[in-house]
Amino acid sequence: MDRRIIAPSILAANFNQLGTDIEMINNSSAAWIHCDVMDGVFVPNISFGIPIIEHIKKIATKPLDVHLMIIHPENFIQQFADAGADVLTVHYETCPHLHRTIQQIRLAGAKPSVCLNPHTPVSVLENIITEIEMVLLMSVNPGFGGQKFIEGTYEKVRQLRNLIEQKNPSCLIEVDGGVNLDTGKHLFEAGANVLVAGSFVFNSPDPLETIRRLNNI
Repeated sequence: MDRRIIAPSILAANFNQLGTDIEMINNSSAAWIHCDVMDGVFVPNISFGIPIIEHIKKIATKPLDVHLMIIHPENFIQQFADAGADVLTVHYETCPHLHRTIQQIRLAGAKPSVCLNPHTPVSVLENIITEIEMVLLMSVNPGFGGQKFIEGTYEKVRQLRNLIEQKNPSCLIEVDGGVNLDTGKHLFEAGANVLVAGSFVFNSPDPLETIRRLNNI
């Protein structure tokens, strides 16, 4: 697919002025808003939960791409969908009954997506790829922003692109971690559709221009 989407991650936003940062994304060329939900159990950090998603949804004019880095995500699918998640990503590593969880997401009215940690091979998705709208590949170890990009991600994107082209050509590939103009260019070339950028956007002197440049690499 030729579709390209930039999804700034609000994990890197200034939470003292979160409304202002959401409005910035509204006015930017980004297509989605990426929301990282962390529980301090599956990943070594705690971020925010359902109330923050609800507040973001009230002012966001773009779809919310919600990434659940939590154990037992099946217990919260409906709540996150009701809070405003348009795309809902769960981790392969936390879902022993992945097919059922994907069904839950669809029934709740959101688009189902599955995330793989850096060490998890693409092959685990062979029997489920036809059921999902997107795969999120972590290009850093999840939990904290600002980490160094894992170079092996390019080959992983290519492997996933081959699987998708065979079994579900409409499925998107998203990559999160260490995205900048250089890594982003190579990720798009390898077959990615969606790039999540947090620190690179919000720590830049001009976030609007940074998003524009990511869109045009």
